[in-house]
Amino acid sequence: MAEMQKHLDRPANLGDYQAVVDAALAEMEADDVIARIWEHDHTVWKPEPTEITNRLGWLRIAEAMVENAPRMQALAAQVREAGYTHVLLLGMGGSSLAPELFGKVFGVRPDGLSLAVLDSTDPGAVLAQAERLDGSTGLTAGPAHTLFVVATKSGSTPETLSFFKFFYNRVACALGAGKAGEHFVAITDPGSKLADAATRYEFRDCFLNDPNIGGRFSALSTFGLLPAVLAGVDVRCLLDRAVAMMRACGPSAPLMDNPGAWLGAILGELAKSGRDKVTFAISPAIASFGDWVEQLVAESTGKEGVGILPVVGEPLGTIGVYGPDRLFVHIRLEGDTTYDADLAALKAAGYPVVRFDLRDVYDLGGQFFLWELATAVAGYRLGINPFDQPNVESAKVQARKMIAAYKEKGALPPVESAPLTAEALDGFLAQARPGDYVSLQAYVQPTDETDAALAKLRLKLRDKLRLATTVGYGPRFLHSTGQLHKGDGGNGLFIQFTHDPPRDAAIPDEAGGQESAMTFGVLVAAQALGDRQALLDNERRVIRFHLGDDVVGGLKKLSEALW
Repeated sequence: MAEMQKHLDRPANLGDYQAVVDAALAEMEADDVIARIWEHDHTVWKPEPTEITNRLGWLRIAEAMVENAPRMQALAAQVREAGYTHVLLLGMGGSSLAPELFGKVFGVRPDGLSLAVLDSTDPGAVLAQAERLDGSTGLTAGPAHTLFVVATKSGSTPETLSFFKFFYNRVACALGAGKAGEHFVAITDPGSKLADAATRYEFRDCFLNDPNIGGRFSALSTFGLLPAVLAGVDVRCLLDRAVAMMRACGPSAPLMDNPGAWLGAILGELAKSGRDKVTFAISPAIASFGDWVEQLVAESTGKEGVGILPVVGEPLGTIGVYGPDRLFVHIRLEGDTTYDADLAALKAAGYPVVRFDLRDVYDLGGQFFLWELATAVAGYRLGINPFDQPNVESAKVQARKMIAAYKEKGALPPVESAPLTAEALDGFLAQARPGDYVSLQAYVQPTDETDAALAKLRLKLRDKLRLATTVGYGPRFLHSTGQLHKGDGGNGLFIQFTHDPPRDAAIPDEAGGQESAMTFGVLVAAQALGDRQALLDNERRVIRFHLGDDVVGGLKKLSEALW
């Protein structure tokens, strides 16, 4: 094992857990697990092939995308020549997180468009993007210079289709219905509802992705790479790094030198040993990789009463704030020493730490594949199917019920909220047990101010309780950690925040049609209610705080109540 770590240049301090990881790798080698994965053998995970054999297209997608890149590059050149300067991706979950990473990590490249992502149904978030692009906030892009990428695997994701209808109508109003379609591009699976809409509304282009890839495994497919190409990312370099990692993880590589097998064994075996809170320390320049890997790991492993909780964005603290359920993962860009001292102290205190050194941002291509294979291997070690998401649908079902009630009665079902008091919060937190985690679920508009207020609250909770903490904006997290919340062993304490949006925006019944009574404000409120009910149905511990019209003030009040 020491020889393997030297060869791969990824130091790991596992302490007493090294023996169980070595044993897991020996068992995998005896059972020929990696070769069977590459052969699409579903029995690695389950006796039935359902949602396994048709979910392994990611294994070789990097090689295929090298051949598909020219078509994407031709589109990028075409829209640049036509005067486009901005691209807004409309998506949710697996279709939005890799594009968001590319936009944040690579920024605006000299030969690329300015890339942004909308994956919040809060009306403030929707209107902020609309106003950013129509010139009302000082930006001169305007609809004539904006390309909208509508991305959904199923082609029927309600949030994504609502975004499309809203922005299509705005573009048609500004430029005329005859020109609106040329400002839209679709990414979807063959035969989907969105593929049909792309034809009907005369989209500029429609890219059909490999249907044998699930959303959270799609970073190296068209879902991730088309937005990257539009943003000016050198996808050939990115794919070269991905293919190199793919080959290092291939069926012919010695198991002891296989990075994906090694990492997957660590994740799975340490989770089974109680260290199921994988806490990421990621170089600031590539911090958004954490949001992508959070979805991949949480949605893939949180089911059947087990789960691996990715802890992303929680600043490192002193040794005394951590329980014995932590595994630390350090992903470090060359030359960055931000977390070196903190992690050295944690290693000295006996905490297991794994480190990956990246030469530059293009090594993220290799990290995408590494974590995909490692997650698949971890699922095998945990005895679960990492490619399904049985509990994601439960919140959707409840949200649909809430919307049906709204359409029938003109109002959403009433629900009790806790007062913003120390007594209410302390009473809820009194249920905490060792090994639990606290999840802050914010059904509010994402802003820098709200980010800061949530970050302050989560740190106080961690330091007070010595429990792992996570933060997610709704409904975005429903498509990632939402699966783990309902499918793991019931270790979560869920604190839901809702608010009264100061403005609302109507969702048209159809693109090009009239506005309806349904609004984004109603949709996000129904999603919050649906998620809460799904948590209760799964006997989870949940409390709801309604923050009214002062989100930041309400969060600060709760934060102050902890002292």
